[in-house]
Amino acid sequence: MAKGKWAQGIRPRAFHWIIEEQLAICERPGGYGKNHRRVRRQEEVIWIRENDFAFVVSLIPSDHNLHAYDEQGMPWKHWSFAPSLDLEVVLPQLYSELQTQLGDGKKLLLHMEEVGDRIAGLMAGYLRWTGMVPVTFDAITVVERILGRQMGPTGRSIVTAAEHVAASRTCGA
Repeated sequence: MAKGKWAQGIRPRAFHWIIEEQLAICERPGGYGKNHRRVRRQEEVIWIRENDFAFVVSLIPSDHNLHAYDEQGMPWKHWSFAPSLDLEVVLPQLYSELQTQLGDGKKLLLHMEEVGDRIAGLMAGYLRWTGMVPVTFDAITVVERILGRQMGPTGRSIVTAAEHVAASRTCGA
């Protein structure tokens, strides 16, 4: 077994805590597209494993490279979050599962290809859906501050859908 700092792996790119020590996001381990590197992916998966994440959740529509988690002994889940999905259907399912996992005290890391509007909107929507941040505008602002960037129309539309889903949930509809 390797020892030293390399045995601890490297922190994934664009890593951000959404809920400190519980829920984090990052870009796809190893990068994406022509910037993807197998060695970097291995090092980042080692870091994830060594930092006690219960599992990695891949939100990428395809199941590419999920075997890399198995190779490093890192549990994973695949919750496809494709742009074509009906948000009114998928958000309650995804948020309910996320809430269950976090409620069980698990530390989770979610990723898409990149940390962009879709994952930002998904996370702001989760904060809004749970009521941790009960005002939609505030949920967007919180995630923008965490990420250090503004959320565009795609992300905002996901948060708005989460607001509608949360409202229908509280109304019993």
